[in-house]
Amino acid sequence: MSQMPPLAIVILAAGKGTRMKSDLPKVMHELAGLPMINWLLQTTEKLNPDKIIVVTGKDMDELRTACAPHETVIQEKQQGTGSALMAAMPALAGFDGDIMVLLGDTPFISVDTLESLRSSRHSAKDIGLSVLGVTLEQPTGYGRLLVDKKGFLSAIREEKDASDDERQIKEVNTGAFCLDATKTNEWLNSLTNKNAQGEYYITDIPEIAGKDGFKTAIALIKDMQEAQGCNTRYDLSQLEKTAQNILRKKHIENGVTLQDPDTVYFRHDTKIGANTIIEPNVYFGPEVTVNENVHIKAFCHFEKCSIGAGTTIGPFARLRPGSDIGEDVRIGNFVEVKKSTIGRGSKISHLSYVGDTEMGENVNFGCGAITVNYDGFNKFTTKIKDNVMIGSNANLVAPVTIEKGAFIAAGSTITKDVSEDALSLTRPEQRTIKDWAKNNRKKKKK
Repeated sequence: MSQMPPLAIVILAAGKGTRMKSDLPKVMHELAGLPMINWLLQTTEKLNPDKIIVVTGKDMDELRTACAPHETVIQEKQQGTGSALMAAMPALAGFDGDIMVLLGDTPFISVDTLESLRSSRHSAKDIGLSVLGVTLEQPTGYGRLLVDKKGFLSAIREEKDASDDERQIKEVNTGAFCLDATKTNEWLNSLTNKNAQGEYYITDIPEIAGKDGFKTAIALIKDMQEAQGCNTRYDLSQLEKTAQNILRKKHIENGVTLQDPDTVYFRHDTKIGANTIIEPNVYFGPEVTVNENVHIKAFCHFEKCSIGAGTTIGPFARLRPGSDIGEDVRIGNFVEVKKSTIGRGSKISHLSYVGDTEMGENVNFGCGAITVNYDGFNKFTTKIKDNVMIGSNANLVAPVTIEKGAFIAAGSTITKDVSEDALSLTRPEQRTIKDWAKNNRKKKKK
């Protein structure tokens, strides 16, 4: 095949998401934390097109911001897909090449599929456009692809207009097209809105092109998930499942062990090093980086944090924003860390809270110990230097510094700095009253 002509991509994204009962534009709903329009933009950018134009509705400033730096145009009146493409054409004035039209609410279409759609458009000289189809065992609700004896598309028949025989066809339209830019304006000008909805449809172009002497080729999707669209909250939930499966597969292929993949949830920006083991029921929020050889045990929750190589986390641990966990650290069960750095080899094994803390290396932070970082008005920092031992159920009231090698006795509340290698304790002297328990029981019985 000769060298491909220039490529422009037009993404139709003006849908308001009315059926989703949402104030957000439909394509701004997130999948794994990323608006679905951005999933599609990331894919289309890999084709290195000359232009990407996103068609939006009015009052969709948030969507236009999400599409930057790509050009956006406004579809003033939402009168069908043909109307949407018409809105983009002034931005393509003088463009000579291929115009690929995609739906913004179909986010998981692949680069290979888009390249196949484009290649089919150039498989013969008299092909004016190509249509992307998919074979569905249950095609109810979709426009059927009517194919002539030579395998070219003769028409797209919407279900409400299809005959009983046509409704048996399982090849349906996905809404993606690749058109000859030099003919597109002419074909659009031939569209009419003489239909029940009073709208202009791109799906009428194959018949118009046929009368103009041009054939329409068909490219079929091989992976069904690429054809998933979104009109309802339920559709969104199914797309989220697909997004998670895509991310799980990516991490597994990068050398991560997921013991029960279906129970681990990622964000689109989660970074995980090789040879990391992740047990069931783990949730990754935004901006999480996990280095190599980490073991994450079950029921952990992370957001905006980093975890050093060789560290073990959990089970039932929570790392909140600003947590920077060093190498070979042990964060145990029911431990919460917030906005703190934890040095190499330190251990926070169970039932502890560490917030706004600078913790050095090889610190042992005992069971039930906490840093008291908030006085009801302001947050303060606790500094714990290397090789410190913090006893169980200790309270470190910030601002406070515990110097190297110091020992904090169990049950102490520390409000002043502790010097290097010192023992600090605030425990009151123990009193024992002989026979008190026995005498008290006798009194209760009387």
